[in-house]
Amino acid sequence: MVEVYVALILRGRKTIEEVPAVIREQVRIRCKELEIPVE
Repeated sequence: MVEVYVALILRGRKTIEEVPAVIREQVRIRCKELEIPVE
């Protein structure tokens, strides 16, 4: 699920606030690894 949300953020369909709290930190870490701005 983390990769799905990262892809949605990359496409502009979701923001980090819309990611479920349970996996939000994992999504932040993965976005940081891929140099995708989330803030």
